[in-house]
Parts: sequence; C-alpha cells; structure tokens
Amino acid sequence: MSADSKANIIYLDIVRQPMITEKTYMGTSGANQYTFRVARSATKTQVKSAVEAIFEVSVEKVQIMNMPSKPKRRGYRMGTRPGYRKAVVRLAEGHTLDMAEEV
Repeated sequence: MSADSKANIIYLDIVRQPMITEKTYMGTSGANQYTFRVARSATKTQVKSAVEAIFEVSVEKVQIMNMPSKPKRRGYRMGTRPGYRKAVVRLAEGHTLDMAEEV
C-alpha cells in the first residue's frame, strides 16, 4: 500500500458521505455549497484538507454543526435516532462537484 492510498483512506474516514436533500441541492446551485456527513471528531481544517484531496477542488469556507439525536417511537417502544455531525463546504469561484448534478 503506497503512502498516497493511505492518505485517501484517512480522508475518507473524515468525510463519510454527501448529503443530497432538497435544501442542500438549493445551496449547490446558488452559493456553490455542498453538505457532507463527517466524523464526530473532525475539525474544520481536517474537513477542508479532506475535501480538497478527495475531489481536487479549492475550498473557501467550512461550517460544521452537530445535529442532535431525535426521539423515535415504534409502537409503545421509545428510542432515539443517533445524532451526527455535518459540514457545509463552500468551494472557491469556478470549482464545482459533479455529485449533485447526477441526482
């Protein structure tokens, strides 16, 4: 395993998956923003370097927020859906990602 492939594995542990919803899709067209689920321990600088390395784009700004867990109910049993951490990444002018256009 080369050093470059080890770095990609670490980056893929930080950026878990893209979030494609109606609200995030509106951000891609106007503000050039993309939303990802990220690791709970990820920082802004780690997310920025991971997105730049994986997608080979230039990142302008990263905003991270912790989404709370939500109570759920199935019959009389109560439970919670786990919370997660998401990052909104704004790309520099002229850079785009092709993931949102495929949906």
